[in-house]
Amino acid sequence: MKIVIQCAATKVENAGHMINYDGKKVVFVAHQDSAPIAEGYFYTQPDYNADQGRTWRQLLEDYNQRNQNNPLGLVPAYMLYKHPVYEQLVEKYGLENVFILSAGWGLIRADFLTPYYDITFSAQADTYKRRREKDPFFDLSMLPASSTEDMVFFGGKSYLKLFCSLTQRYKGTRFIFYNLTEEPQVNGCKLIKYETKAKTNWHYGCAKDFAAGRLGL
Repeated sequence: MKIVIQCAATKVENAGHMINYDGKKVVFVAHQDSAPIAEGYFYTQPDYNADQGRTWRQLLEDYNQRNQNNPLGLVPAYMLYKHPVYEQLVEKYGLENVFILSAGWGLIRADFLTPYYDITFSAQADTYKRRREKDPFFDLSMLPASSTEDMVFFGGKSYLKLFCSLTQRYKGTRFIFYNLTEEPQVNGCKLIKYETKAKTNWHYGCAKDFAAGRLGL
């Protein structure tokens, strides 16, 4: 079984940064022009040019492929977020079966070394952090092309369109848990209502209940 869970805003304190040409720590945001000015930090978008015609996203992919020693101290995606559910899912289903749906990077493996970033789909977020539907992002999709296993997604309404887009060619059955009055309009997925009183971050409890065997497909 493949597990996909959306990213979170709160990152761990020791999250590593990529470094720009003059030694500043890079903070990835949705809109560079409206980002704050902070000494020692450089704000940019993942798909902006970084070095010799390559984007930051391309540099990050290259970093993952060749930097076994991890000199920048980046952390695997499942360890980047503070909530314990990410590590709990890896412990239950295995590193190779858990994926993070990131508003900054796309659908990435749990072990993908990921830098600090501040990008979200939340309408309550500051303008420079909020990614909108028409913003140009070249999202990664790291799903194994030949897999036919069931896939389960835990995430909010604002992440559904990205999930469906990046998994539309997946050969297995896709299940989506949701917590809305009406079923979301999605194609090619099976929907399961999750009953809870939680209004925000309900998907954490849903993922924990599923991993514990309290929910089924």
